Amino acid sequence: MKNLILIAILALAASFIPALQKKSIKIFLAGDSTCAIKSTKAFPETGWGMPFVYFWDSTVTVVNLARNGRSTKSFRNEGLWKKITDDATTGDYVFIQFGHNDEVPTKKDATTEAEFRGNLTRYVKEARSTGAVPVLITPVARRKFDSASGLIVGTHNVYSQIVRTVANENHVLLIDLDMKAQQLYQQMGVEHSKSLFLHLKPGEHPNYPDGKEDNTHFNELGARLIAQIVLTDIRQLLPDLAERIVRKK
Repeated sequence: MKNLILIAILALAASFIPALQKKSIKIFLAGDSTCAIKSTKAFPETGWGMPFVYFWDSTVTVVNLARNGRSTKSFRNEGLWKKITDDATTGDYVFIQFGHNDEVPTKKDATTEAEFRGNLTRYVKEARSTGAVPVLITPVARRKFDSASGLIVGTHNVYSQIVRTVANENHVLLIDLDMKAQQLYQQMGVEHSKSLFLHLKPGEHPNYPDGKEDNTHFNELGARLIAQIVLTDIRQLLPDLAERIVRKK
């Protein structure tokens, strides 16, 4: 009996050894409203960074500094980027996703194509200077279909390509959420893809008494599926980080 108890104790201890051997790290999320943490008054609007935190073991802390309405310009000007560079260290990761607000010229903190490219390049260099690994992410696709053909239409074509170019020129890992989200919406189709977004009828939710039809921001289901796309790419691109993803039994 004592031997069995001893074996059980040793087995339990062994199960903790891998976690104890891993250095604790942080994953920083720099981005806009599609990734950000939402207030209760915005529910069921959900940024993909919210469910993203639940996929990791105890050695990983996700620091989500994404904020509504931020561009590569305002994220720096408001000191959010400095919080990352002050805290990031060797072994950490910095996921950078902008474009939604950079590309709209009527927005106060929009950036030109040249500014956007320059800002992303500077972010990459500064993240690397901390010892962290930068990962660039294209702006996640909006839901827009061509009414005649039923085919998904890209809405970030120019700024997504800038992200791809910066990633290629600076040898940075890239997660193409624009392309992969478009593929997801197309697979689901015109009507079913609405179930991923903030589509509410009048009176359906107390936070939106007049209803809501938003093809940019996700509900809980949409945010989780987008987070899963990010996780799938992490498994392919970052095997060392992927080892920290919680395996479902």
